[in-house]
Amino acid sequence: MKKKAFVVCHMMASIDGRIDCDMTEQIGSDGYYKALATLNVDATVEGKVTAQKHYAEKQPFVAVNKTPIGKEDVFKACDGTGWEVVADTHGTLLWADSDTPSRVCLVSEDAPKEYLDYLRGRGTSYIATGKGGIDLARAVEILADVFGSKRIGVVGGGHINGGFLRAGLLDEVSVVIGAAIDGREGFASVFDGIEASHTTPFKLHLMSVEQMSDDSVWLRYNL
Repeated sequence: MKKKAFVVCHMMASIDGRIDCDMTEQIGSDGYYKALATLNVDATVEGKVTAQKHYAEKQPFVAVNKTPIGKEDVFKACDGTGWEVVADTHGTLLWADSDTPSRVCLVSEDAPKEYLDYLRGRGTSYIATGKGGIDLARAVEILADVFGSKRIGVVGGGHINGGFLRAGLLDEVSVVIGAAIDGREGFASVFDGIEASHTTPFKLHLMSVEQMSDDSVWLRYNL
């Protein structure tokens, strides 16, 4: 399949590569958002954990009928841009009535069909693709073809970033390094979830370095 959109992973991290949101908010996020605006993306993709922390309801969606979707399905609830895509493999996130109309829920075909009925009923766009996990390559194609996205920003957490990296879908990696050290054990890094058997690092090519006003440094690489 030919990828039809440019994909950049954009993150903020401490100098030891940690990305815990509560921590990064303390070391200055102005540079992160300034850099994100410069990247000019028309869709962002983030993982379930990040969405659950900031946007979704705390209680999960629980399907009564567990019958899986079983096939690719796409629903575009409205026209627009600035799509806010959330990867929720099993379809468990609940959304407030006040949630943005630009939301797109990205699930696998193993998620319950009842979840798609819930999303469609509340007017929330969705993409269901992939068995045994989300087919990220196909999702990028659908975002380009159906939702009109040309530049997609993958904005965490570490596992969704790692999924895009592992799938060979990233064109650029953009990281704002805050002037602080986290150092705590057990917290996510910019890229996570790569199999331990994968011992060959993903090589990058430096594009630019920019010092920002809050002592952070913006690094940009292509692959």
